Amino acid sequence: MSTTQTGESEKYPSPESGVRSGADGPIPAPKKKFDWRPVLFVGPAIILLAIIIGYPITRAVYLSFLADRQLDPETGRFVTGGFAGLQHYLYWITQSCTTPTGATQTCAPGSSATDFWPAVRNTALFTIVTVTIETILGFWMAVIMGKNIWGRALLRAAVLVPWAIPTAVTAKLWAFIFADRGIANGILDSLFGTTISWTTDPVYSKVAVIIADIWKTTPFMALLILAGLQMIPGGVYEAARVDGANRWQQFIHITLPLVKPALMVAILFRTLDALRMYDLPVILISGNSNSPTATISQLVVNEIRLGNANNASALSTLIFLLIFVVAFVMVKFLGANVVEESTERPKKKDEVEA
Repeated sequence: MSTTQTGESEKYPSPESGVRSGADGPIPAPKKKFDWRPVLFVGPAIILLAIIIGYPITRAVYLSFLADRQLDPETGRFVTGGFAGLQHYLYWITQSCTTPTGATQTCAPGSSATDFWPAVRNTALFTIVTVTIETILGFWMAVIMGKNIWGRALLRAAVLVPWAIPTAVTAKLWAFIFADRGIANGILDSLFGTTISWTTDPVYSKVAVIIADIWKTTPFMALLILAGLQMIPGGVYEAARVDGANRWQQFIHITLPLVKPALMVAILFRTLDALRMYDLPVILISGNSNSPTATISQLVVNEIRLGNANNASALSTLIFLLIFVVAFVMVKFLGANVVEESTERPKKKDEVEA
């Protein structure tokens, strides 16, 4: 570049430099005003969601630190409790009950606190077993529904029927099947000459809940996994066949890696849903807190019915923390990203021209 060109560039800087020349020297370009239009468009929706979602959570956490109404030993009347600290949390986690005099002792058998850890085990069992089986069956169903076969549209519609049925109806349907003289015992009696107490036996009642939940929710998993399978280009499989890869190698090295994002999102949604399981075991088996299939959500509802709203708020907060931790672990470490993040740095103008 010549000296004349250099002098002109210094005298007349380019518009991209953000500097204008004047009589007294360079004049900085005016600052760009903040565009409030996106805030005006999105702001009301964000405020509404913050009220609808944030207020109940904040209110539940606040109530969890307040004492429930209790009997005053001096007056014999129920009085509103004050600040209770971690009393409600200790009630559930360590089964520590507070006497009318303020002393702390181990809760007596039959109280709701003694049903907490069995309910946690039931919830974990239902979540692990149902999500695992539903993922395997859902993947198999998605592969079949993704094939170009005759009646594929009818097959997809028929598969989604169990998922479309309300959970209460599903629970009643399976209650008839698992009745003492129901279809399940009728088949077992005709084949093996025996029957099972599906709704009263501590072990088989759990099996009944798991079977009913798998029947209802597997189509949901299949639908999400099918969406991921449809995004895989067919040319990838054609190239693999040309290279001599068999079906198992194609499945391991092509299908699983490419469908993993959709698969992990499906597992995330289903896991969070299973941790909140309530209506299926209540309608199918029993709604009591000491039921062999009781979940932690059942304990919350039962505490509210007993009038212990603050105690129920503490348990609801524990459930919220449990779900949050599970979701954080799956998103952070297992790759269950619902929203795909772009890691590419935007290129500058001179990089594009080069």
